[in-house]
Amino acid sequence: MKFNWFKKKYKDSHPQFWKDYIDSFDSNPKGTIHDTRFIALDTETTGFNKIKDRILSIGAVSIVNKTIEVKNSLELYLHQEIFNPDSVKIHGILKTKTGKKFSEIEAIEHFLSYIQNTILIAHHAAFDYGMINQMLLRNGLGVLKNEYIDTGVLFAKSKHIIYRNNLKTHYTLDDLCTELNVPIIDRHTATGDALLTAMVYLKIVSRLDKRKNLNWEYLLER
Repeated sequence: MKFNWFKKKYKDSHPQFWKDYIDSFDSNPKGTIHDTRFIALDTETTGFNKIKDRILSIGAVSIVNKTIEVKNSLELYLHQEIFNPDSVKIHGILKTKTGKKFSEIEAIEHFLSYIQNTILIAHHAAFDYGMINQMLLRNGLGVLKNEYIDTGVLFAKSKHIIYRNNLKTHYTLDDLCTELNVPIIDRHTATGDALLTAMVYLKIVSRLDKRKNLNWEYLLER
């Protein structure tokens, strides 16, 4: 009862889209891994400092039943409060980029509405997760409640199962695309990298499934 009172007070002090996001976790029973909805995501940022730097774009694609729902994707570009010309060499996003741009709070609303209570997937997920959490906190919200999977970590701990002779311990997204024969297309755009991450994830999961090593405990263990 005391927890419910605290939860209500916490929710009442936040915008409706945040309340809807929190409420989505009230009923989140996991089905089978293949029936569960996952969201593969990527962020492009002005740099690697989670406090000082900012998100420039967010890309995400939905995965259900071993299928990437390309038509059900998300691509958001944010107004650049901070501009770092050095990072443009990586992501190519100019401050004068034309097209629709969102404020942080607008981007958060679209993003949370899209992901709801899904399990998130990203490469070097802790970075993307951390950047998004800092954006949420800057805007007076809490942190993400979603569980997440890091494709780099998942592959590294699975390599003895699917690649017995591969001794590397750290993998870039390019490494995984090469290892798993995923064509590298539209690299270093948020939506392009989210799609590559989704393809990499499905390749790993398919190989684990064939060897009877796929279950929720293994998939979500970090």
